[in-house]
This record gives sequence, structure tokens and C-alpha cells, in this order.
Amino acid sequence: MIRKAVIPAAGLGTRFLPATKSMPKEMLPIIDIPTIQYVVQEAVDSGIEDILIISGKGKRAIEDHFDRNVELESRLEEKEDMIWFNEMRRLADMANVHFVRQKEANGLGDAIYYARHHVGNEPFAVLLGDTIMDSVIPVTQQLMDTYEQYGGSVIAVEQVPANKVNRYGIVGGTSLSDTILELSTLVEKPAIELAPSNLAIAGRYILTPEIFNTIEQTPKGKNNEIQLTDSLLLLLKRENIYAHHIEGKRHDIGDKLDYLKTTVEFALKRKEFAEPFRKFLIDLLNK
Repeated sequence: MIRKAVIPAAGLGTRFLPATKSMPKEMLPIIDIPTIQYVVQEAVDSGIEDILIISGKGKRAIEDHFDRNVELESRLEEKEDMIWFNEMRRLADMANVHFVRQKEANGLGDAIYYARHHVGNEPFAVLLGDTIMDSVIPVTQQLMDTYEQYGGSVIAVEQVPANKVNRYGIVGGTSLSDTILELSTLVEKPAIELAPSNLAIAGRYILTPEIFNTIEQTPKGKNNEIQLTDSLLLLLKRENIYAHHIEGKRHDIGDKLDYLKTTVEFALKRKEFAEPFRKFLIDLLNK
């Protein structure tokens, strides 16, 4: 049973400067909902309500977002704006959200290592704080189902164009079904001709607590940081790891173009302005 989730959200967000100079990239809104709220909601929708967010310097806005704002609630109640009053209450109560600060930017592996005391000796979910999954069944739930079936760490993967594998962590292994792979290797941003497949790691994991031991033994790698992919490669020598080809679409909010595309896609799903927005786009493109 997966009871806890860890959300790394300590990155500097350099791909989104200058906006992220004073604003956490995880708080970039898709219309009116911050990215990290979608991530927390995915964990909650998967049945997980104990969530640890790994934050960093300048990330206080994330903590404030999931805290009570009594003054705002009182103002909304006075105005009898009960829709937003109830939404603010729901937001503060949607999960038991805890925070710990990564003292310096030292890689994803190091960020997850900060969760060891909170997680203890339990398997846990990891959801990257700048990645939104759009799926019918929450992607974290998909991985939990695979973990329940196979019992080892599970990594979400998606197909990427073969000429872009050098941008991602890539996995290779033996197919057990249409969606499940038993891994034999993981490579961080391989040269195109050396990639074991075109299956890229997609920002969601179920990890066993043994990962903390392998992180301790992982030397600094790319960018002089402790890379989670390197730690997983060490873990693979000790236990089976599986990849789950996700059903859904991944949105990388740290990338400016993907952020724009995501905003448009999500806007077209919002009933209150989907049609006028669609008409605006059509008129704009026909000019």
C-alpha cells in the first residue's frame, strides 16, 4: 500500500527566467490553477493524502498556497461568495502537506534523499512538481497498480521521437506486456546512436526505500549533481525495476513552449470560455 508521496519542487527554474527569479516555477498557473496544485491533486486522486514537498530558497509561496488564509476566507464569507470560500477551504484541507527545504541545488537524487525520515521503511510515490499529467486514470494510480502486481520500483515512461532521446533519461529492458517493461538499464540523456530505446522517463515514480541507500552511494554526475537516474541504476543491481508506459499526456511546465501549449489545451477544456476562446484562436489564425 502506497501511503506517502514526495514532490520535489526545489529547482531554480532557470528555463523560465525572468519569471522564476522571484516566483517558484511550480506556482506558474495554468489559467488560474498553479502547476503544483495539479500535481498534489493527482496524488490525492490516487488515494494518497500524506504528501511531502521538497522546497528550496524562495519557495515560500508554495507553502502559503496550501495553508489557510483566514483573512481571505472571512472576506469571501462576508461577500457571501460561497463558491470560492468552499474552494479555499478545500484547497487547505485536500491533503496533509508537509515541507522540508533542500539546502542547496544538488540534483533530483539529493532532493529525494531529504524525504528519508518522512518516508521511513515504506515504498512511496514521487511526482515531479513541474510536470502535469493529463489522464483519465491518474498516472500515479497507474504506477501503484503496477507496483501492487510486480512488487518493485516502477518508473513512468513515454515514447519520444528517436532523434530526441538525448534530451531525456532513457530506459531499456524486456517487455512483460503492452505497457510493462522489466528494466535492464537506464541512461541519462544518451547519445542518439547509443540509446537503448525511445522510452523516456516521464516524471512519476514508485520507489522502494532501498533508493535512499543507493543515493548515499551515488557520486555526482551530470551538472555535478546527484542524478536520480544514476541512483536507480545502482538500485537495479539489487532489485527489479519496472517501467510503465503511461496512458495519458505529460506536460513539462518548465519549458516555455510546452507551457503555452498546455495553457491552450486546458483552456479549450474549460466550459466557461472554451467556445469563445476557440473562436478567438480560429479568427487569429485566419488573419
